[in-house]
Amino acid sequence: MRALARLTVATTLIAVSAAAIAVATHADAADTPAPVTVISKDFEDGTVQGFTGRNAEVLAASTAQAHDGTRSLSVTGRTATWNGPALNVLSTFVKGTSYTISVWVRMADGSDNARLSVERRLATVANYETVVGNTAVTNGGWVNLTGRYTLSTDVDYLSFYVETASTTGSLFLDDVTVSYTPAVPIQTDIPNVKSVVTEFPVGAAITGAEILNEHGQLLSKHFNSVTPGNALKWDATEPTENTFNYTQADPLITYAKANGLAIRGHTFVWHNQTPAWVFQRADGTAMTGTADDKTLLLSRLTNHIRNVGGHYGSSIGTWDVVNEVIDESQSDGNRRSSWYNIAGLDYIRTAFKVAREVLPNAKLCINDYNTNVAAKRDFLYNLVATLKGEGIPIDCVGHQMHINVSWPTVADTEAMIQKFVPLGVTQQITEMDVSIYTSSSETFPTPPADRLLSQAYKYRDMFALFRKYASAISSVTLWGLADDNTWLDTYPVSRKDAPLLFDTTLQAKSAYWGVVDPTKIGTTTTAPTSPTVSPSSSSTGNPTDSPSPSASSGANSCSVTYRVTGSWQGGFQGDVKLTNTGTASYATWRLNWQFTAGQTITQLWNGSVTQNQNAVAVFNASWNGVVPPGGSASFGFLGSWTGSNPAPTGFSMNGNVCTVA
Repeated sequence: MRALARLTVATTLIAVSAAAIAVATHADAADTPAPVTVISKDFEDGTVQGFTGRNAEVLAASTAQAHDGTRSLSVTGRTATWNGPALNVLSTFVKGTSYTISVWVRMADGSDNARLSVERRLATVANYETVVGNTAVTNGGWVNLTGRYTLSTDVDYLSFYVETASTTGSLFLDDVTVSYTPAVPIQTDIPNVKSVVTEFPVGAAITGAEILNEHGQLLSKHFNSVTPGNALKWDATEPTENTFNYTQADPLITYAKANGLAIRGHTFVWHNQTPAWVFQRADGTAMTGTADDKTLLLSRLTNHIRNVGGHYGSSIGTWDVVNEVIDESQSDGNRRSSWYNIAGLDYIRTAFKVAREVLPNAKLCINDYNTNVAAKRDFLYNLVATLKGEGIPIDCVGHQMHINVSWPTVADTEAMIQKFVPLGVTQQITEMDVSIYTSSSETFPTPPADRLLSQAYKYRDMFALFRKYASAISSVTLWGLADDNTWLDTYPVSRKDAPLLFDTTLQAKSAYWGVVDPTKIGTTTTAPTSPTVSPSSSSTGNPTDSPSPSASSGANSCSVTYRVTGSWQGGFQGDVKLTNTGTASYATWRLNWQFTAGQTITQLWNGSVTQNQNAVAVFNASWNGVVPPGGSASFGFLGSWTGSNPAPTGFSMNGNVCTVA
């Protein structure tokens, strides 16, 4: 009945969508300037129209395939995945302007994941940025890659290009366009967020683009804190050993100080965006956890914090010292990162001790995601309690709060906050955004009105909770300024998301009013009920009945491996691998099974899930639906259990009963 109730709410919201949109944007569509196209390439003149190869690949106008017209650009002779067609746009792109880049791509043979990237250089130093992440492309049709890019730094070379993830097959490119929409002035007649929410600083994660032009105006009007999103991470500040680079971060810190904005530093230690050399010996071989390896790693960590922390000193008042160290699937809760495998928990101890030495007055935080999940929350609590008991100077617990319109509940989030109060640490909301998607299989060409309203209510309820606990929470940071620049456009799949308070034209959304004045959200007077489902759980559809005990054979046969990879009181992590043992390819898949002891899936990745009591159905994500003969696909999940946790004994894929491996 829960699915029916939620569908009824959605129908009600759609009925008022016109009024809601008017309130959400506070801008008439007629006032939005028309896009201006600055580049258009169709290859119909028989030339490559300025495109060049990034290596020795061969580019030519071809009549073998065409998205529109009679020709496209063929790219052959690729010898590496990064080989591909590139277009120099140095003379076209203007710093601070957001450009929409659109290309149509098709493989000549087979399939791969393609992505659209940008290369920028200054004084021979190259940087690479993803515009559109890995997207499935085949030889069976054309696929569009569209994304936004804003040049925010000085460059002497700039190009965008198409590359692939795993193969070097030939490909076609067609109907390439680049456009921009003239900037719309920000709304100066609406309340400043920071003036309404006065219990704690409200911040935004920023890149170089967010301090320029209208973005900079929006930032300084509404926020009183900033977090450089990538510029202070290890790969940006110390790309090679003992060579420090602050060219990305310095302009952001200078801007923040000039505008009176508090600064959160993110981050000294993380298992991602750390150069490979950090975990290698001087001869380039990988560290394995010997005593000498541990000593070398901790000395590098010490040197890094002393240099980066010392460079900014008191300018940065709060630091995420360590980031994402908890893995609730492990029996002890510790993420098996290279840091942990080499140094155990001493990398955390060392990081906080050195940070306190260098930054005696800064708030030092341990930061993690999904801390509203009980298992993760409890492991983090135990770690902080243990380390503080040893005298490790942990001042703050950071809750990232990457959530969506349906998850988590206010009750789960309140339990998260209450859990850490007895430890005597301050708490911060460090990376908040609210995705409009509830599963990785969803894609919307434009944000649906009902999702934007649900989002507004989610922001309303969460900010009300944060303000209720203002004595425990010392800041709230959103992971971005506006919807034109969000990491969720490429994670967990490539699609346009809208998770922030301001839209792609920097205009206030209903989400903004959810924080500032909930009475202006829209004409709906009550919020949708928040279901207690995970971010990847689907709200519609019921799984089919359990499979019969007789496995299929022939063209559509299949096998399934089901493993419990971690278990704790009341919870567990599972891993499932399905294999096509038949002779026909699957274009999409649905895997069904029955739990027998009341287990419930609470979160799933690499697919989407529905569950009706014991009956479970898992559907492919957009990138792993094709399973050729002999191929396989995998997904993982977190679940809850009571009493016992027996493995399912039968599975079916697309209605065909599978053998259990």
